[in-house]
Amino acid sequence: MSSLEPDPVALSEALIARPSVTPEDAGALDVLIEFLTPLGFECHDLTFDDPAGEPTRNLYAVLGDSGPNFCWAGHTDVVPPGDLGDWTSDPFVPTQRDGRLYGRGACDMKCAVAGMMAASAKFVAESGTDFGGRISFLITGDEEGDATNGTKKVLEWLTERGEKLDACVVGEPTNPAHLSDMVKIGRRGSMNVWLTVDGVQGHSAYPHLADNPIHRLLGLLTSLTDVPLDEGSDHFQPSTLQVTTVDVANKATNVIPARAEARINIRFNDLHSSDSVEALLRGRLDQAGGGYEMRTRVSGESFLTPPGHLSQVASDAVKAVTGKAPELSTTGGTSDARFIKDYCPVVEFGLTNETAHKIDENSRIDDIRALGDIYLHMLNGFFERAK
Repeated sequence: MSSLEPDPVALSEALIARPSVTPEDAGALDVLIEFLTPLGFECHDLTFDDPAGEPTRNLYAVLGDSGPNFCWAGHTDVVPPGDLGDWTSDPFVPTQRDGRLYGRGACDMKCAVAGMMAASAKFVAESGTDFGGRISFLITGDEEGDATNGTKKVLEWLTERGEKLDACVVGEPTNPAHLSDMVKIGRRGSMNVWLTVDGVQGHSAYPHLADNPIHRLLGLLTSLTDVPLDEGSDHFQPSTLQVTTVDVANKATNVIPARAEARINIRFNDLHSSDSVEALLRGRLDQAGGGYEMRTRVSGESFLTPPGHLSQVASDAVKAVTGKAPELSTTGGTSDARFIKDYCPVVEFGLTNETAHKIDENSRIDDIRALGDIYLHMLNGFFERAK
């Protein structure tokens, strides 16, 4: 048997103690393997590599041979802690004080992984292994990185094996303030845009001998920002376009630069695809006039898991533990759910996100325990409804 008890706080501490800064695993997945194997899970320790990214260690663990596959998904990698001197306690020495657990990953999202582990152990203890389905874990070490050798590669590996997921809960911190706030049923897409305008360098006292690219770039940016991309949809807020930087690399005060560049980030809803967003941008820029170059990079398409079986199971579980029904939301940034949505219905629910990636990252201990209870209710609700 594992030496680790099915207590979400103790398991959280065991995970936080592993300094698994992307892409290093530092033994974090060993904590899961040591815990899940005695429960009967078949653990697949998967490392993927390619020239474009860092080697990444991942875990797929599954219990059961047949029936619907309920998957827990998440990540054990964390962002760098920053200046250690700014932390009240060592970020990789889990520390309890004032009713909170401190450490890098306490919010995003080692405590959620711990809650999944504890809930699964309690579910198996109460139901046995003959519960009419399968429980699996898809845990990556590449969510905070470039996501090239993590969840996406594991999903491809599962497909090659003929392994099917029927439902998935991702443990990202979804709640703005309280554990009962929000279940994510979708995410906006994300696109980065690089916009470049070339001109002719010259003396600012003789502008007729130059061509100022800044002036033309400002006009192009105005054409993109003056009119909203849309007014929102049934489940999504309006898409947003934000200019994040304008650069000319000009240190002189009397020189018209030869080039001006801008970067833009767009979060788009389910009224668009990345292709339609790019077409919309180019249409506005062409209408504004003036030469430009534009390139884009898409980190995820928008998606929606329509309210139904899985979202109801999640909502019922949250309400059973907290007494409050959560909002079904699509706000926030991207997550690995953007890959999972192509394989099965997926929702996200975890702790509050108020300290994610911050110095002295932490979560309320009561919330960590309550999250484990919510996850246990999700398992019971899913397999009861699946009968």
